[in-house]
Amino acid sequence: MINKTYAVFGLGKYGRAVASELSRSGADVIAVDMDEAIVEDAIEEIPICKCANVTDPEVIKQLGIADVDVVIIAMATRFESSVMATMLCKDIGVKRIIIKCNNEFHGRVLKKIGADQIIYPELESGTRLAKNLLSSGFVDMFELSDDISIVELDVKPEWVGKSLIELDLRRRYSLNILAIKKNEAVSTIVDPMLPLTEDMELIVMANVSKIEKLK
Repeated sequence: MINKTYAVFGLGKYGRAVASELSRSGADVIAVDMDEAIVEDAIEEIPICKCANVTDPEVIKQLGIADVDVVIIAMATRFESSVMATMLCKDIGVKRIIIKCNNEFHGRVLKKIGADQIIYPELESGTRLAKNLLSSGFVDMFELSDDISIVELDVKPEWVGKSLIELDLRRRYSLNILAIKKNEAVSTIVDPMLPLTEDMELIVMANVSKIEKLK
């Protein structure tokens, strides 16, 4: 698996949670905030932490953001700054831009100018977002406890055409299949003989340590 690189703009409670979790998990992450005191406070948790204005094209260039795979913009209270940072990241070809928003209208605007994903903080914790980003191949992950998670994952290429009985995922990975999702339709009636297709997603309950084997 190729390790992705991340940048987090804005180190409020949400942005810091994302950056800290990514850094703690061994990911390459650069965190940026305009407030020097905030940067100084966060640097113990996030080794690469910069005080800079991410609405300045020259700053974006100097930070090397063009080489980053995912940018998380966590400046919901500064909408104009979020717009500028999004446009700059889009212009230099950042592959994925995730933005924290305070309301749906701002989210729609940012989607139109290039945001790939909008996060509303009342629905999504920073730690959860970081864990989802780190869980390669997982569409979404929701922790029930420290040990157990519900995970939505893509059907792996080697699983296509095989049934759940053939794959024996419960024995191999301790996965309990809760539902199958296809074309946004979710069915909780799971036919163990049904061949899986590449456009399906499996919703499973699993032990966190076992999930790691799927990466």
